[in-house]
Amino acid sequence: MWAFKPWIGTLYPRGTPQNRLLGEYARSFDTVEGNTTFYALPEARSVARWAEQVPENFRFVLKMPKRITHELRLRDAGREVAEFIERFEPLADRLGPTFVQLPASFGPEDLGVLHDFLAGLPSDREWALEVRHRDFFVGGRYEQPLDEMLRRLAINRVIMDARCVHAGPSLTPQERDEIRSKPNLPVRPVATGRSPIVRFIGQTDPSAHPAFWAPWADVCRRWLAEGLSPYVFIHTPDNLATPRLAVQFRDEVGGSASR
Repeated sequence: MWAFKPWIGTLYPRGTPQNRLLGEYARSFDTVEGNTTFYALPEARSVARWAEQVPENFRFVLKMPKRITHELRLRDAGREVAEFIERFEPLADRLGPTFVQLPASFGPEDLGVLHDFLAGLPSDREWALEVRHRDFFVGGRYEQPLDEMLRRLAINRVIMDARCVHAGPSLTPQERDEIRSKPNLPVRPVATGRSPIVRFIGQTDPSAHPAFWAPWADVCRRWLAEGLSPYVFIHTPDNLATPRLAVQFRDEVGGSASR
């Protein structure tokens, strides 16, 4: 996200108007996770303004609408997918992997539907997948079949690591909400495409994160050495310190070599 008013005065200069926040964000970071597209498509004129505010090397990682992923569950969604793709055409040269986030109820019995849906996506864009069914994770019977399918289709896997937030306190409403909504699943640092995505869910206390993300810094350095382009997004329950944490993680990986 970028339109977070509590960052005005820290990440953004005081007095920055709402319509200038993205441009200010792009001064510090070269990618953003577009979570709002999960709930509704922005107007075409808004998308055009986004393109005007960021440099050519900036990448939007947008989430496919829940209408497609959670309501239709990838079935008979051709019209909705086409509308989604068309809406973001002004950002075509600034799109990172667009990701499909599936509900925890989308399981192994739906693998055929998932394959057909992913195989039908336009090949001129990068795509990524986030699953939440336990059978697709470490120890599950379908972890390997899923990863093999994603490799064949060159689809990136989105790895959500919520172990840090689950290890912390649940004192605030935001902390309780994160713990409730983000499953605590075992993770494996797997790259099934050229742009693996890590979504790191941390605690309110910024000092808690380095111990949990140190292995990811090692993994990102290895991925970069292999010629991959990893994306890492840092979240916390209140998100107040996430810009500083993102810079800290980037510095630990190796400066501007990673997103």
